[in-house]
Amino acid sequence: MSIAYTIVTVAAALWTGFSAYSIWAKAPYVVEPLRHYGVPQSWWFRLGLAKAAGSAGLLVGLAVPWIGIAAGAGLVLYFLGAVVTVARARAYGMLVAPLMYLVPAAATLTLGILV
Repeated sequence: MSIAYTIVTVAAALWTGFSAYSIWAKAPYVVEPLRHYGVPQSWWFRLGLAKAAGSAGLLVGLAVPWIGIAAGAGLVLYFLGAVVTVARARAYGMLVAPLMYLVPAAATLTLGILV
């Protein structure tokens, strides 16, 4: 296991875990955009749960690689969906938000496959 993979994985897991916490805490900087994008409030808990599971999966993947790869793939799909959601809402100025999470998840997935 490489040092780069470990650092990127831990950073992506913490970043995604913070995002899960933010949605559960209903932080205004998270819930206001969700409302604007038309994401039903009934989905919010499950969206946070998906992020938390992905975050935990990345960390478990440090010991069990296939779980990390599965978690990375799931997070990449999740955040691609977030990019599509933001684009469909025509909030093009906000596309950077899901990309900030997509890039580390994709980097973790890529490094996990290569390591």
